[in-house]
Amino acid sequence: MPDLIGIILWPLKWLVELVLVAWHSLFTLIGLPPAAGGTWVLAIIGLVLVVRSALIPLFVKQIKSQRKMMEIAPELRKVQEKYKGKKDQLSREAMSRETMGLYKKHGTSPVSGCLPLLVQMPVFFALFSVLNGVQTIKTDPNHTGVGLLNNELMTEFYNAKLFGVASLHDTLVGAWEAQATGWQVTVGILLVLVVLMIVSQFFTQLQIISKNLSPEAKTGQAYQMQKIMLYVLPFAFVFSGVFFPLGVVIYWFTSNVWTMVQQFVVIRNMPTPGSEAAKLREERLARKGKAIDAQGKIIPIEKYQAEQQRLYEEAERARAATPKRQQPIGKQRAKKQGQKQPGDGGPKKVEPPHGGSTDPAPGTAGAAS
Repeated sequence: MPDLIGIILWPLKWLVELVLVAWHSLFTLIGLPPAAGGTWVLAIIGLVLVVRSALIPLFVKQIKSQRKMMEIAPELRKVQEKYKGKKDQLSREAMSRETMGLYKKHGTSPVSGCLPLLVQMPVFFALFSVLNGVQTIKTDPNHTGVGLLNNELMTEFYNAKLFGVASLHDTLVGAWEAQATGWQVTVGILLVLVVLMIVSQFFTQLQIISKNLSPEAKTGQAYQMQKIMLYVLPFAFVFSGVFFPLGVVIYWFTSNVWTMVQQFVVIRNMPTPGSEAAKLREERLARKGKAIDAQGKIIPIEKYQAEQQRLYEEAERARAATPKRQQPIGKQRAKKQGQKQPGDGGPKKVEPPHGGSTDPAPGTAGAAS
């Protein structure tokens, strides 16, 4: 039976080997020893730079999607409250249609916020497969990779040791069980990297929920989920530190550092409107005599003030030109007003001549009767 996962990952493994060997050749060209662990670690870091640079457009899309999800959170809550307690099939389908309609209207979805991570995972597993394949050299000296990682380079990779003792294909469990020479160093390096991965992931998530959310977004269910993920997600890296090879852990830690720095830059320069980060950015610009116009461009403060004055005057003119809305009246009142003659102020009291009485003349009542 063919290895289905291997077939699916083959193109990515080929690309991973291409980038890895290219960086290794570059570092070797400038004088680093080809079989040294440090040379291969730098090649792995170079692989991170290439992969994460390619994912920048997806990362920008992720940021925009996350903001839109926060913006529509109040509308989603209204839909949920509308169908709260309704368990029938028709209500569930209607709720699903309205929810999907909101996603389509605002051009976002919960999945798009995870897109960079989802795209990066196959690359991560391809690297894991490549590094695991390196261990095959131990039983098959003629083993090669699927691409440019030939038998000579794979043998160099297998024999490369970080600090002279820690092999890049070793795992924490494997090093602990084998307890070969210098195993304590391998375990120590992996433990330190796992701790750093947890800390970097925690601060990356903390930056988002503490500075880059508007007050409205902090009332939604998505915000509560992010608070939970703040403490839960970092500990997922404990698993990676225990079972993944050292080379993969180095890749993942470097990727985490990239994410943390990238998130800091985005929050500082493109914060969510209304968030604390946005206010801090406006304060920084104000100290430099600048401001942000209606199109989001940075302009001199004088130009901004002139623009605000112009917008205010236009709004005042538009309000003055708008005809006043007449108050609606009921049918009975309209009927009464229609019966009145123009200029008629209603029944008037007739003053009798020479101070006479206003009562009917004698005999009038009798005549009427």
